[in-house]
Amino acid sequence: MDIKVDQNTVVVFDLDDTLYNELDYLKSAFKDITQRLSPGNWKSLYAYMFSLHRSKKNVFEIISENHQIEIPTLIDWYRSHQPEIHLFDGVFELLTQIKQKGGKLAVVTDGRVKTQMAKLESLGILQFFDEVVISEALGTEKPHLTNFRVLTEKMHGNQYFYIADNFKKDFITPNSLGWTTLGLIDNGLNIHYNHHEFFDEEHLPQYYILSIKELRIV
Repeated sequence: MDIKVDQNTVVVFDLDDTLYNELDYLKSAFKDITQRLSPGNWKSLYAYMFSLHRSKKNVFEIISENHQIEIPTLIDWYRSHQPEIHLFDGVFELLTQIKQKGGKLAVVTDGRVKTQMAKLESLGILQFFDEVVISEALGTEKPHLTNFRVLTEKMHGNQYFYIADNFKKDFITPNSLGWTTLGLIDNGLNIHYNHHEFFDEEHLPQYYILSIKELRIV
Protein backbone atom coordinates (compact mmCIF):
# COMPACT_ATOMS: atom_id res chain seq x y z
CA MET A 1 0.00 0.00 0.00
CA ASP A 2 1.34 3.41 -0.99
CA ILE A 3 1.34 6.35 1.45
CA LYS A 4 2.02 9.76 -0.06
CA VAL A 5 4.09 11.79 2.39
CA ASP A 6 5.16 15.44 2.39
CA GLN A 7 5.69 18.14 5.00
CA ASN A 8 1.94 18.33 5.64
CA THR A 9 1.61 14.61 6.44
CA VAL A 10 1.45 13.26 10.00
CA VAL A 11 1.96 9.51 10.42
CA VAL A 12 0.99 8.19 13.84
CA PHE A 13 1.78 4.74 15.22
CA ASP A 14 0.62 2.65 18.11
CA LEU A 15 3.54 0.95 19.89
CA ASP A 16 2.78 -2.47 21.38
CA ASP A 17 2.13 -5.18 18.77
CA THR A 18 2.43 -2.55 16.03
CA LEU A 19 6.14 -1.71 15.97
CA TYR A 20 7.23 -4.87 17.80
CA ASN A 21 5.61 -7.93 19.41
CA GLU A 22 4.55 -7.17 22.99
CA LEU A 23 5.02 -10.84 23.83
CA ASP A 24 8.76 -10.18 23.48
CA TYR A 25 8.48 -7.59 26.25
CA LEU A 26 6.82 -10.15 28.49
CA LYS A 27 9.59 -12.67 27.75
CA SER A 28 12.23 -10.06 28.45
CA ALA A 29 10.60 -9.16 31.77
CA PHE A 30 10.27 -12.81 32.79
CA LYS A 31 13.95 -13.29 32.01
CA ASP A 32 14.87 -10.32 34.17
CA ILE A 33 12.68 -11.51 37.06
CA THR A 34 13.95 -15.09 36.99
CA GLN A 35 17.58 -13.96 36.92
CA ARG A 36 16.90 -11.93 40.07
CA LEU A 37 15.09 -14.76 41.85
CA SER A 38 17.21 -17.72 40.78
CA PRO A 39 20.51 -16.59 39.20
CA GLY A 40 21.96 -20.09 39.05
CA ASN A 41 18.88 -21.78 37.62
CA TRP A 42 16.91 -19.00 35.96
CA LYS A 43 16.12 -20.85 32.73
CA SER A 44 14.15 -23.51 34.57
CA LEU A 45 12.15 -20.87 36.42
CA TYR A 46 11.65 -18.93 33.18
CA ALA A 47 10.22 -22.03 31.49
CA TYR A 48 7.90 -22.51 34.45
CA MET A 49 6.69 -18.88 34.41
CA PHE A 50 6.12 -18.86 30.67
CA SER A 51 4.13 -22.10 30.89
CA LEU A 52 2.00 -20.53 33.62
CA HIS A 53 1.39 -17.55 31.37
CA ARG A 54 0.44 -19.70 28.39
CA SER A 55 -1.94 -21.63 30.65
CA LYS A 56 -3.59 -18.35 31.69
CA LYS A 57 -2.59 -18.78 35.33
CA ASN A 58 -1.93 -15.89 37.73
CA VAL A 59 1.84 -15.97 37.26
CA PHE A 60 2.82 -13.40 39.86
CA GLU A 61 0.53 -14.84 42.51
CA ILE A 62 2.11 -18.29 42.12
CA ILE A 63 5.68 -16.94 41.97
CA SER A 64 5.00 -14.76 45.02
CA GLU A 65 3.88 -17.78 47.03
CA ASN A 66 6.72 -20.02 45.85
CA HIS A 67 9.51 -17.49 46.37
CA GLN A 68 8.23 -15.43 49.31
CA ILE A 69 8.28 -12.16 47.43
CA GLU A 70 5.60 -9.49 47.31
CA ILE A 71 3.51 -9.18 44.14
CA PRO A 72 4.05 -5.38 43.93
CA THR A 73 7.80 -6.04 43.77
CA LEU A 74 7.33 -8.45 40.86
CA ILE A 75 5.13 -5.93 39.07
CA ASP A 76 7.71 -3.19 39.60
CA TRP A 77 10.47 -5.41 38.20
CA TYR A 78 8.25 -6.23 35.22
CA ARG A 79 7.50 -2.61 34.42
CA SER A 80 10.88 -1.05 35.16
CA HIS A 81 13.34 -3.47 33.55
CA GLN A 82 15.29 -2.44 30.45
CA PRO A 83 13.67 -4.58 27.76
CA GLU A 84 15.31 -6.75 25.13
CA ILE A 85 12.92 -6.27 22.23
CA HIS A 86 13.24 -5.92 18.47
CA LEU A 87 11.42 -4.01 15.74
CA PHE A 88 9.22 -5.73 13.21
CA ASP A 89 10.89 -6.04 9.82
CA GLY A 90 10.62 -2.86 7.81
CA VAL A 91 9.84 -0.45 10.66
CA PHE A 92 13.19 1.32 10.80
CA GLU A 93 13.27 1.74 7.03
CA LEU A 94 9.69 3.04 6.98
CA LEU A 95 10.36 5.65 9.66
CA THR A 96 13.50 6.74 7.84
CA GLN A 97 11.64 7.18 4.55
CA ILE A 98 8.86 9.22 6.18
CA LYS A 99 11.37 11.63 7.70
CA GLN A 100 13.28 11.87 4.40
CA LYS A 101 10.05 12.99 2.73
CA GLY A 102 9.56 15.68 5.37
CA GLY A 103 6.68 13.93 7.15
CA LYS A 104 5.97 14.24 10.86
CA LEU A 105 5.93 11.18 13.14
CA ALA A 106 4.17 10.45 16.42
CA VAL A 107 3.30 7.61 18.77
CA VAL A 108 0.04 7.23 20.70
CA THR A 109 0.29 4.44 23.25
CA ASP A 110 -1.35 3.32 26.48
CA GLY A 111 0.86 2.54 29.45
CA ARG A 112 3.25 4.09 31.93
CA VAL A 113 5.64 6.77 30.80
CA LYS A 114 8.77 5.07 32.15
CA THR A 115 7.83 1.71 30.62
CA GLN A 116 6.82 2.97 27.18
CA MET A 117 9.80 5.31 26.86
CA ALA A 118 12.14 2.45 27.79
CA LYS A 119 10.61 0.41 24.96
CA LEU A 120 11.16 3.17 22.41
CA GLU A 121 14.74 3.64 23.59
CA SER A 122 15.45 -0.09 23.48
CA LEU A 123 14.01 -0.30 19.97
CA GLY A 124 16.34 2.52 18.88
CA ILE A 125 13.64 4.69 17.29
CA LEU A 126 12.87 7.42 19.83
CA GLN A 127 14.79 9.98 17.77
CA PHE A 128 12.35 9.64 14.87
CA PHE A 129 9.27 10.90 16.70
CA ASP A 130 8.20 14.51 16.94
CA GLU A 131 5.62 13.66 19.61
CA VAL A 132 5.09 10.71 21.96
CA VAL A 133 1.67 10.55 23.64
CA ILE A 134 1.46 8.16 26.62
CA SER A 135 -1.78 7.58 28.49
CA GLU A 136 -0.32 7.87 32.00
CA ALA A 137 0.85 11.42 31.28
CA LEU A 138 -2.65 12.46 30.18
CA GLY A 139 -4.73 10.50 32.65
CA THR A 140 -6.84 9.02 29.85
CA GLU A 141 -6.49 5.92 27.65
CA LYS A 142 -7.47 5.20 24.07
CA PRO A 143 -10.04 5.66 22.62
CA HIS A 144 -10.43 8.90 24.61
CA LEU A 145 -10.45 11.93 22.32
CA THR A 146 -7.76 13.69 24.38
CA ASN A 147 -5.13 11.10 23.45
CA PHE A 148 -5.50 11.99 19.76
CA ARG A 149 -6.59 15.62 19.92
CA VAL A 150 -3.30 16.53 21.59
CA LEU A 151 -1.57 15.66 18.31
CA THR A 152 -3.84 17.74 16.09
CA GLU A 153 -3.19 20.69 18.43
CA LYS A 154 0.59 20.27 18.33
CA MET A 155 1.20 18.80 14.86
CA HIS A 156 -0.66 20.62 12.15
CA GLY A 157 -1.10 18.66 8.94
CA ASN A 158 -3.40 18.19 5.98
CA GLN A 159 -3.53 14.42 6.34
CA TYR A 160 -3.15 12.09 9.29
CA PHE A 161 -2.45 8.36 9.08
CA TYR A 162 -2.83 6.03 12.06
CA ILE A 163 -1.26 2.56 12.05
CA ALA A 164 -2.21 0.24 14.89
CA ASP A 165 -3.40 -3.26 15.77
CA ASN A 166 -6.03 -3.24 18.53
CA PHE A 167 -9.56 -3.24 17.13
CA LYS A 168 -11.07 -2.66 20.57
CA LYS A 169 -9.66 0.82 21.10
CA ASP A 170 -7.29 1.99 18.37
CA PHE A 171 -9.47 3.07 15.46
CA ILE A 172 -12.67 4.52 16.95
CA THR A 173 -11.37 8.03 17.50
CA PRO A 174 -9.02 8.38 14.49
CA ASN A 175 -11.91 7.29 12.27
CA SER A 176 -14.17 9.94 13.82
CA LEU A 177 -11.48 12.59 13.28
CA GLY A 178 -11.20 11.80 9.58
CA TRP A 179 -7.77 10.19 9.79
CA THR A 180 -6.77 7.36 7.44
CA THR A 181 -6.56 4.22 9.58
CA LEU A 182 -4.56 1.08 8.86
CA GLY A 183 -4.92 -2.11 10.87
CA LEU A 184 -1.93 -4.41 11.27
CA ILE A 185 -3.34 -7.94 11.34
CA ASP A 186 -2.32 -10.16 14.28
CA ASN A 187 0.67 -12.33 13.32
CA GLY A 188 -0.41 -14.98 15.83
CA LEU A 189 1.70 -13.60 18.68
CA ASN A 190 -0.31 -10.58 19.79
CA ILE A 191 -1.06 -10.16 23.49
CA HIS A 192 -4.68 -9.27 22.73
CA TYR A 193 -6.45 -11.72 20.43
CA ASN A 194 -10.17 -10.99 20.87
CA HIS A 195 -10.43 -8.76 17.82
CA HIS A 196 -13.36 -10.80 16.51
CA GLU A 197 -15.52 -9.18 19.20
CA PHE A 198 -15.11 -5.77 17.58
CA PHE A 199 -15.87 -6.35 13.90
CA ASP A 200 -18.32 -3.50 13.53
CA GLU A 201 -18.00 -0.29 11.55
CA GLU A 202 -17.08 1.84 14.56
CA HIS A 203 -14.10 -0.29 15.56
CA LEU A 204 -12.62 -1.34 12.24
CA PRO A 205 -9.76 0.32 10.36
CA GLN A 206 -10.27 1.53 6.82
CA TYR A 207 -7.40 -0.57 5.46
CA TYR A 208 -5.61 -3.76 6.52
CA ILE A 209 -1.98 -4.83 6.23
CA LEU A 210 -0.32 -8.14 7.08
CA SER A 211 3.08 -6.57 7.61
CA ILE A 212 4.68 -3.16 7.99
CA LYS A 213 6.73 -4.10 4.92
CA GLU A 214 3.58 -3.76 2.82
CA LEU A 215 3.72 0.02 3.26
CA ARG A 216 5.56 2.09 0.66
CA ILE A 217 6.30 5.79 1.08
CA VAL A 218 5.89 7.80 -2.12
